[in-house]
Amino acid sequence: MTPLVQSVDWVAIAPPTITALAGLAALVADLFLPERRKPLLGGIAITGLLLAGLALLPLADGDRSTFCLTTGSGACSYEADAFTLVMQLLVLGGALLTAVLSLHATPALPAGEYWFLLLSSAAGAALLPASRDLATLVVALEVVSLPAFALVGLRRGDRLSSEAALKFFLSSVTATAVMLLGISFVYAATGSMHLTDVADGLRETPGQLAAVARTGVALTLVGFAFKIAAVPFHFWVPETYVGAPLPVAAYLSVVGKAAGLSGLAVVTVVAFPAHSHVWGPVLAVLAALTMTAGNVAALRQDPTGAHSAVRLLAWSSVGQAGYLLVPLAAAAYTGTAGVTVGAAVAYALMYAAVNLGAFAVAAVVGRESTENRITDYRALYARRPFAALALGFFLLCLAGLPPGVIGLFAKVVVFSSAVDAGLGWLAAVMALNVAVALVYYLKWTALLFARPAEAEGAPGTPGAAPADRPAAPSPVPAPSPVPSPVPVSLTAAVALAAVAAVALSGAPQAVMRFASAALL
Repeated sequence: MTPLVQSVDWVAIAPPTITALAGLAALVADLFLPERRKPLLGGIAITGLLLAGLALLPLADGDRSTFCLTTGSGACSYEADAFTLVMQLLVLGGALLTAVLSLHATPALPAGEYWFLLLSSAAGAALLPASRDLATLVVALEVVSLPAFALVGLRRGDRLSSEAALKFFLSSVTATAVMLLGISFVYAATGSMHLTDVADGLRETPGQLAAVARTGVALTLVGFAFKIAAVPFHFWVPETYVGAPLPVAAYLSVVGKAAGLSGLAVVTVVAFPAHSHVWGPVLAVLAALTMTAGNVAALRQDPTGAHSAVRLLAWSSVGQAGYLLVPLAAAAYTGTAGVTVGAAVAYALMYAAVNLGAFAVAAVVGRESTENRITDYRALYARRPFAALALGFFLLCLAGLPPGVIGLFAKVVVFSSAVDAGLGWLAAVMALNVAVALVYYLKWTALLFARPAEAEGAPGTPGAAPADRPAAPSPVPAPSPVPSPVPVSLTAAVALAAVAAVALSGAPQAVMRFASAALL
């Protein structure tokens, strides 16, 4: 008689499990710690994420599976393969850097709830790349999303934060409803929820169910497209990032996108290869629209004006999401899905390090200017040389210019995947968008190194004399105020991101080889 009780491979599920337990420990500890000892909760969260990262080491020996069917095909709901390992490393690393960045922000937030929600969302993001059935994918996606809604609106009494959380929630609910409708169509056409069985069922779909299957495949992509902020599911991004606490915006820009990338890669390459003629063109069009909409909107955030720096980073992240979609679209047109998915993973690794670093520098500037306008970065090098050099390097990586070598390599790999797949039009759109993005990245970088005299007396700036008459004699300038000290946690976050970006730029080929091992 076939046993019905499944064995659990605790080693395989250790990373998301440890992350979830650390979040629970932080929530329980919050009940007993006095107010002056609340910073210990951050230590619990960081320790939990470090232990979860160490739990990835045993998984490097080979693929592991658990929660498998005891009858029939024997398909498994959880697989710790190479793709899972790389994406969990990205998610846990991004969550760890977010946790370090959050240490300075938690005194203004309810600490126990903050750390519990952050780690719960990170646990869902770590579960998602290992999920191999549609039900587990939906549960993991919601575990990522539901705590994120609360994190965005966690600043009690802040109208902007509450409005951002509401927009985020309503957009996500709509996308999830459409995705669940698509999953129901896929189940109706195949009679299975496990991805490998779904793939077999879609290859043998009866003619009368072909339209149902195609519709289900297209609609299932919606929920993951929302998480990665693909057009037209991107409208929540700028308002949510501006209204959320800055560490939460940084988290959504990296870990949220990693979750969406994982879901899209798994369902398209593992479950829907028989319908690549459906999702391939859809993802290609989404990639072109997303990168164009993001970069054009970011270009309108004039670096010489009073626009929000966080809003510029938000639109930049939408444009970067378009580049992430290019290799996934290319996977539909080639027989080497592992290589194209590896290109997307390599780009995600680069993007995670430098984008979190940019948000960390934004947190440094935000301590002196609550509005965090782009003009507040003018002459940053004169006030905070390390922060200015770090942000300049991060922006050059995002732009794909030296010395940000890893950004250049990642863009070339993504561009090559489109060319090799015969998507010449998509490669041309990407090249055009890279050129557009150079404008606002370079303008912002130049602003960091402007001389203080230029910032204070240039025509068109506040306090400048009109161009048609000489300036009145000015009094002896007062000494510049000494910048307030930056918390150690913020300095550590900037330094960690800078070290990661420099290390990636120092060995870009090693990064590409590591990411190309993320086969599905």
